[in-house]
Amino acid sequence: MGVRVTGTDTLVGALNKRATLKDVKNVVKLNGSELQRTMQRNAVFTRGYSTGATKRSIQLKISDNGFTAKVGPTTDYASYPEYGTRYMAAQPYVRPSYFKQKPKFMNDMKRLMK
Repeated sequence: MGVRVTGTDTLVGALNKRATLKDVKNVVKLNGSELQRTMQRNAVFTRGYSTGATKRSIQLKISDNGFTAKVGPTTDYASYPEYGTRYMAAQPYVRPSYFKQKPKFMNDMKRLMK
């Protein structure tokens, strides 16, 4: 089983004509930092025991020479509030933040293509 991506040559060619790679890196960095802030704002848990450790653990990591932004909590139990357990209801904070930021990122990339 594998994944095959086609059309990357066309995308790279279009990006080279319309925007510099520095512009792409700026879009990735900007959207990554916005995602981090949104996720931290959403990580306020009202049910159960809350110390703020999960909120403080949400970090932004830029990799792949600036083309990849990874945002997420680093605590071992970060998935418990996100998905819930049999003892507590879910209080999602990662998925809503992602789905809010995704269209902004796509629009920024489309704007670079024009």
